[in-house]
Amino acid sequence: MEVQQSREFPQAAVIVMTAACFVIIIAGMKAAADILIPFFLAVFIAIIFTPPLFWMQRKKVPTFIAIILIIAFMVAIGYLLARFVGGSINDFTNALPEYRKMLIAKSASLQNWLNRLGIEVTDKMLQTHLNPGVAMQMAGKTLTALGSVLTNALLILLTVIFILLEAAGFPDKIRAALKAPEKSLSNFGQFTESVNRYLALKSFLSLLTGTLVWLWLTVLGVDYALLWGLVAFLFNYIPNIGSIIAAVPAVLLALVQFGLLHTVLTAAGYLAINTAIGNLIEPRMMGGRLGLSTLVVFLSLVFWGWVLGPVGMLLSVPLTMILKIALASNDETRWLSIMLGKDATEATYMNERNP
Repeated sequence: MEVQQSREFPQAAVIVMTAACFVIIIAGMKAAADILIPFFLAVFIAIIFTPPLFWMQRKKVPTFIAIILIIAFMVAIGYLLARFVGGSINDFTNALPEYRKMLIAKSASLQNWLNRLGIEVTDKMLQTHLNPGVAMQMAGKTLTALGSVLTNALLILLTVIFILLEAAGFPDKIRAALKAPEKSLSNFGQFTESVNRYLALKSFLSLLTGTLVWLWLTVLGVDYALLWGLVAFLFNYIPNIGSIIAAVPAVLLALVQFGLLHTVLTAAGYLAINTAIGNLIEPRMMGGRLGLSTLVVFLSLVFWGWVLGPVGMLLSVPLTMILKIALASNDETRWLSIMLGKDATEATYMNERNP
């Protein structure tokens, strides 16, 4: 009689295989970043415009007409951005070498002042620990990367159209595919409602942040105020550290243009705006349950920035937030959503909402 042998893999082998698969997937994503970035952007944009699509469907507007209206609105927004911001990106990129030289000169003046005070600062120490020229160069690379996304505008637009077409008929597909679709539709409805609420509120607050930054920099006379307002709008999707990253190029530019007083005023304006919106308005509108752990925010920012570059940094937190909401919609994965959250109070909320 032939004895059957167990074909189960040891736990250590399973862990090693899982880790190897993860590394291969990440390496593939990094190699395919040029393709994934437009796709992720399209998904992000499609999620934002899904509620207007469903609203027009409820008002008996044909799906095709509703999608045409949405695409027309997107094209108008894209044209305005390209018209008013695209030129600023090119001008700033061209002027970047001159700004970098001026910042290096400012650093040399700082070095001489510290040396006169008896604080020995060498050129090597200054270049290693305090080199604002590098920060300005990084800002230029980030803006160049964002500008290059516009070259994929047609691909992004087509992808958004196809995603919206699929989203319009997705509930009907669920009803036709499953015998008991109500639970799946309920989970899907809860997920989409939470995601749409989060993105709508976050987009509104980001727009408010960008507008206030633009107005403040315009009052101070800082160059490219509209561009820095757009940067503040985009980086406001990254909580905690996004506002700091967005403020760096504008503060350095104020230092180059005017001097210490305008630099302090610029930094103070950023601090006041982000404190008021991030610590006062946003928690009241969103509630603590839609937050992410600071560690999760930082790790997702580093990870997706490494995989997909600057655009990955902008999309890291919204994508992680969408993942968190999706995990919270299922009983079996809700614990993972709680682990990604800010604190343990979310567990009580989840248990009350899903007894």
